Amino acid sequence: MTDRVQTGFEETRAARSQWHDVWDQFKTHRGALLGMGFFVFVLVAAFLGPYVWLIDAQYIDIRARNQGPSLAHPLGTDQLGRDTLARLFAGGQVSLAVGITAMALALSLGTLIGVIAGYFKRLDGALMRFTDLFLALPLLPLLLVIIMLFRDTLRTAFGPETGIFILIVFVIGITSWMQTARIVRGDVLALKERDFVIASRSIGTPPHRMISRHILPNVLSPIMVSATLGIANAIITESALSFLGLGFPSDFPTWGRLLFDSTDHLQQYPERVLWPGLAISLTVLSVNYIGDGLRDALDPRIRGR
Repeated sequence: MTDRVQTGFEETRAARSQWHDVWDQFKTHRGALLGMGFFVFVLVAAFLGPYVWLIDAQYIDIRARNQGPSLAHPLGTDQLGRDTLARLFAGGQVSLAVGITAMALALSLGTLIGVIAGYFKRLDGALMRFTDLFLALPLLPLLLVIIMLFRDTLRTAFGPETGIFILIVFVIGITSWMQTARIVRGDVLALKERDFVIASRSIGTPPHRMISRHILPNVLSPIMVSATLGIANAIITESALSFLGLGFPSDFPTWGRLLFDSTDHLQQYPERVLWPGLAISLTVLSVNYIGDGLRDALDPRIRGR
């Protein structure tokens, strides 16, 4: 009994020390630390900012339209007198929610297909050709066609905001899973030849238990890196769709929509393009730095240096 308790304690200590090593390696990447700090700041500002800055993002004050930065409106107002800072907070909530939700969908789909293709040899060929088919599709025209076909239907069924949110998340998710699937498949193929997997298979472990207990925990590293990069890709894609006027309604702010609305007044008020453009660029850059730091920290060859 004592030996079992001691063994369990040693395993827990080893697991904790491994994640401690990962954090130690992550901390050596200055860009990743700065990126994490900025991304946390953006999350806090977007979701808690409206509780501090109480101006309604949809409030129209014609008398205050086209104003520059002031104490009442630190980032100025738009052509309808709406506060730019409040709209930036509201747009951040939508853009980040789209990015995180679409990333979760793409990650789940890519991991599922990658694990199945890598573990079950008879399904590998069909799933990888299916993946190649999606990789060969021109994504931007495909996105535009899907949105044009289903936008009105989903708006009618779920409302203008919720319907477009579901559509954009679904469209980004089903067009962003291919890289994750290929990476996970490669890792699963390598793991299948490891001694502990062969030993587990030899004692009759069923495939679903093998995947959940031995395969998935060992492919978490590429999945976590893909998750960070997926958020950045989803934010950029949503911003591009909103900038083209195919995203959320005009009165529903996102960073891409704010950028689109600002281009009509670019010559008179160029600073309006600056704020949503900086929000998109710095957020995506911070997420990419986090992914770069995670890739280094989760690589045991680099951690051993």
